[in-house]
Amino acid sequence: MHKLNENYTSIDMMAGQLLQRKTATGRENSSQTEVSFQKILDTAEQKHDASRLKFSKHANERLARRNINLSETQMERLESGTTKAREKGIQESLVMVDNLAFIVNVKNNTVVTALGDSSDSVFTNIDGAVIG
Repeated sequence: MHKLNENYTSIDMMAGQLLQRKTATGRENSSQTEVSFQKILDTAEQKHDASRLKFSKHANERLARRNINLSETQMERLESGTTKAREKGIQESLVMVDNLAFIVNVKNNTVVTALGDSSDSVFTNIDGAVIG
């Protein structure tokens, strides 16, 4: 077995030492449960995934068929609009970015459909709109 340094013989031992919580007096908290690196990674990935918008199959087909390509700035504005809708308690939102319209299921963080320049300007089954 290779030693990482003279005090630790494995990454688990090192992680265990680094993750131990101390009480206000500096003594170790005996009720502390060991947290694995995988659990920390999974939690971080879930938080990251939760903040990223997903596109439904229908929305992806609409984007491809209409040759709509979102820039990074437009994507950030779409995510920002979705966040604003969530903060206002909107469930199904119309989010406008430039001349593009997106119907977003806010609860599932999913773009349901996308419209580009179109004469069709009737939107149903939404309970709010965000112009971004």
